[in-house]
Amino acid sequence: MIKISFKQGTLLIEGNVRVPNAVWDERSGNFRALALYYRDITDYLKNSKIPFKDEVLDLLPCPDLAAAYEASGKKLKLRDYQAEALVTWGENNRWGVLVLPTGSGKTLVGIRAIAGCNTPALVVVPTLDLLEQWKKQLEEAFLMEVGKLGGGEKKILPITVSTYDSAYIHAETLGNRFGLLVFDEVHHLPATGYRSIAEFSAAPYRLGLTATYEREDELHSELNRLVGGKVYEKHVSELAGSHLAPYRIKRIAAALTDEERKEYDKCYSAYTDYLRKTGMVLRGPGDFQKLVMRSGRDPEARKALLARNAARELAFNTESKIEKLKEILNAHREDRVFIFTEHNRLVHRISREFLIPAITYRTSAKERNSILEKFKEGKYRAVVTSKVLDEGIDVPEANIGIIASGTGSKLAYIQRLGRILRKKEGKEAILYEIISEETTEAGTARRRKEAVSNQKGSGRSTQENQMKTEPGKENQIKKEPGKESQIKKEQGKEKQMKNEKSSGGGSPAHF
Repeated sequence: MIKISFKQGTLLIEGNVRVPNAVWDERSGNFRALALYYRDITDYLKNSKIPFKDEVLDLLPCPDLAAAYEASGKKLKLRDYQAEALVTWGENNRWGVLVLPTGSGKTLVGIRAIAGCNTPALVVVPTLDLLEQWKKQLEEAFLMEVGKLGGGEKKILPITVSTYDSAYIHAETLGNRFGLLVFDEVHHLPATGYRSIAEFSAAPYRLGLTATYEREDELHSELNRLVGGKVYEKHVSELAGSHLAPYRIKRIAAALTDEERKEYDKCYSAYTDYLRKTGMVLRGPGDFQKLVMRSGRDPEARKALLARNAARELAFNTESKIEKLKEILNAHREDRVFIFTEHNRLVHRISREFLIPAITYRTSAKERNSILEKFKEGKYRAVVTSKVLDEGIDVPEANIGIIASGTGSKLAYIQRLGRILRKKEGKEAILYEIISEETTEAGTARRRKEAVSNQKGSGRSTQENQMKTEPGKENQIKKEPGKESQIKKEQGKEKQMKNEKSSGGGSPAHF
């Protein structure tokens, strides 16, 4: 008789039979397969009517989770799209990814999936903040202690929350202890290393949750193998106004000074001249990586790359961006504002000039939590950050977002929009993008905006003050001769904002 057992993240298949996804292991003299294929292999043996002994799963002793959830009094009514998503996932044999916007209640969907499967569950999250949030909500939902793996702690219980880093480290030993894997922010899973969490697990049920399924490197194609691929999706535009706050997107043009313009054109020309001379065409991240690799051996490529970086720095940090930011802050003195930048240099400058607390990767967890708590209480009206708040915070009080600089990443754009979309009575969210005109930043903004504008549905979102790009001239803002351009319209609106400032004239808005 065939026997299947679990060995350090793999399946050992003893017996003279070839099964799908298995390879011959000379050392053991048996076939082996990644634990990921446990369900496929057992289904194959059952369908082929081949008798086998299954010694793979060694599930943690687990109470009746469905009964515990019912008895907790915390069973919340699912919204229609949440119920629909869970039904779809169930029809796919409890395997697959649900794509839902930030603020739409993905955690509740995960809790209901855990109760429904009624088997030991491992929840995997990218940050310690999310670990604590999930742990707290799971303990409230099931009225039992929840295990924790991460932040220096290792306590494995029937429901355990782990960071991706810790789950990766312990994947070989935990791979047969849980029947359900829940991956929050599942777009992290295909990364090299992290994918081992799914590959070394025999869990027959898998749920992925994310607001941003696609990755810039296209590794999201791996999700189909690791967790089941996308089975359900709702866009921001479909939930805005009903289950999420209605929102608007405003794009503000910032002009470079004459000196900045001269230096920008010089740097950008040096970069494009090299591309033209060598015949290099950059269509995506992979092509750009080739340029980076070439710069290690070609001094001219290195000069071109440095010139390109200098041009980007000028576009990201132009003086007029600070002026535009001042106008926006003065227009929203009574609102709660998140300011996002790509680099810490601009974070610290904004923090200094406007007396706004800053959160970067260097900020301790204690200080970060203190800043966010004071922001929720209204003691701080604004917070400036780089990338560390893109995921894992729940601040429904925030209603204004300002992207002072950023990349073309659609993932980051959706996450930043999501930071201000949590529903609250009477709330309307506005996301501002401050874009340096006639620079590559315009094209960068256009690419990330596609993450929202290409979504289906007729939500209440609107696009305002959109900058146009001139055909044939990469990423430049179009100025139409003979009539007022979008930029001039925007400048008129910005003048109006100046007139609406509170007394204090041109003084910075201190938050």
